Amino acid sequence: MQYKLLGRSGLKVSELCLGTMGFGPGQAWSIDKAASFAILEKFAEAGGNFLDTANRYTNGESEKIIGEFIARDRDQFVVATKYSLYDNTTNVNASGNNRKNMMRSVDASLKRLNTDFIDLLYLHIWDSLTPVDEVMRGLDDLVRMGKVNYIGISDTPAWVIAQANTMAELMGWSKFVGLQVEYSLLQRAPERELLPMAKNFGLTLLPWAPLAGGALTGKYLKGDPGRIKEGSKRLNERSVAITQEVMAIAEEIGVEPAHVALRWTMQQGISCIPIAGATKLHQLEQNLGVLNVQLSPEQLGRLDKVSAIDMGFPGEFFKEDGVRLANFGGFYDRVEKR
Repeated sequence: MQYKLLGRSGLKVSELCLGTMGFGPGQAWSIDKAASFAILEKFAEAGGNFLDTANRYTNGESEKIIGEFIARDRDQFVVATKYSLYDNTTNVNASGNNRKNMMRSVDASLKRLNTDFIDLLYLHIWDSLTPVDEVMRGLDDLVRMGKVNYIGISDTPAWVIAQANTMAELMGWSKFVGLQVEYSLLQRAPERELLPMAKNFGLTLLPWAPLAGGALTGKYLKGDPGRIKEGSKRLNERSVAITQEVMAIAEEIGVEPAHVALRWTMQQGISCIPIAGATKLHQLEQNLGVLNVQLSPEQLGRLDKVSAIDMGFPGEFFKEDGVRLANFGGFYDRVEKR
């Protein structure tokens, strides 16, 4: 296991993050404490220290399990959790990005995690209601109180994040260090705005569903129905073609398809730590194999080609020869790119 700095901070985290959404009873697909502990033990033995959860995962049971596990050596682990999603349906302010919900949700998470502080707190999903300054001032207050060490953001438009981090810099408030979004070979839409924004602000990219719910492992093409629904975009013609290319490259280099799909996210020219969830020990063991895999430029090119998306405006506009000529005076190919 190698370690990366999280965004523009000095926090050192493992190059793979363990997703724990399935830890705890309550869902048909989730697992009990004993099975969760086995996965956590294996991850820790491999050098993993970065754990991802949220207040809503298995109705708070995920946080409780993690809290019990890390109690043996709290400072060994970097625990990320999230606020925003509801934890009851009787209080109109028990959800959303507002300060009231932020404070009550964090206090509840601290109790479930049985800890005095959260290493990384994410805003989970943008609610399009709460002013940016209310969010950033509240998050900075949590850092100043010592309840939170670092802040991140998930599932939010790029312009909102850019506004928030710029405001925080001007005001001397804590800034986001990590961006969590759905990103994989089957979901490349974040490349239009979110990834360039993250790279500009020095945010670490933390993709959720980097294996597209298991689709990129090839299991659905091998007859395993899993939890995927009929008509899912993860089984359409484009997704099948991408998965087949992943499987072909995996066979060529003698690794698992999951390794190819995960490594692709890690070789996109931006600091990236995929969040790999597991509800079975063999899934974690398989995912850990990515640490010893590298893809060649030729292999990356094949994957990029089969999964390419329309970048829309202005992304496609910037690629036009006439625009590049006008902007660079014929020197585009001879100028270093950031």
